[in-house]
Amino acid sequence: MAAADLLIVITDLILRQIPIVYSERFLFLLYFPVCNIHAVLLYAATDCSVWFTVTFTFDRFVAICCQKLKTKYCTEKTAAVVLGTVTVLSCLKDITWYFMYAGKYSLDNDPWFCNVTPEVSDSQLWTAIELLHYILTPCVPFVLILLLNALIVRHILVANRARRRLRGHDSGESASDPEMVSRRKSIILLFVISGNFILLWAMLMVQSVWNRMLKFRDDILPLPAFVQESGFMLQLLSCSTNTCIYAVTQTKFRHQLKNVVKYPFTIIIKFIK
Repeated sequence: MAAADLLIVITDLILRQIPIVYSERFLFLLYFPVCNIHAVLLYAATDCSVWFTVTFTFDRFVAICCQKLKTKYCTEKTAAVVLGTVTVLSCLKDITWYFMYAGKYSLDNDPWFCNVTPEVSDSQLWTAIELLHYILTPCVPFVLILLLNALIVRHILVANRARRRLRGHDSGESASDPEMVSRRKSIILLFVISGNFILLWAMLMVQSVWNRMLKFRDDILPLPAFVQESGFMLQLLSCSTNTCIYAVTQTKFRHQLKNVVKYPFTIIIKFIK
């Protein structure tokens, strides 16, 4: 997830946004047919970032709800296979943009930042590919994350009720149970992930669909420019927040982070001694 997020920072915030902001210094990009390759890399990295979140959520679902499957599925080998499969499928899916885009940059802050001919942008094939793009990322991932999180929450609630009956405590006393507190934190984390994902992608999705509707109906007014800019900003933000949320909330990660911070001082103290 972190690697995919870093690729988005490189391909979008650096390789794409800097030439847009300083377009007068990057006019030479208009004469080199590389934009379609850039588009494939950017969309593939975005798909990987989103779908890695789905696979990680599924891994948590198996670890919490499927104890028999946990020992077979939650392994490094399975993780490597799943991540490799997602990466390959994302690249194959986004190769279509190579053939739909022109090879030259528009140097404008549009969702489709490569030059596209009117014949392509108004074609039914382009509309179908664009629609499929938004269905697969982020509509399907959001549904899957919401479904998996709902199943995990349901499993935790059922386990909590069974634990109360076994311990013979009422709901007020069970709040002091460390296991119950841990489960409650897991539920909060899952809701934060689901809400964060849909909220940060919603504006860009609405704006993109609205722009597509403008091509078919004349009675629809275009959305203000700030909606598009905000959509870009929030979508890019979503490609890093889930990694941070998952990592920072893990006790083991925080413990290792403390060790990293303390390590230089430990070396200095040992050297002085």
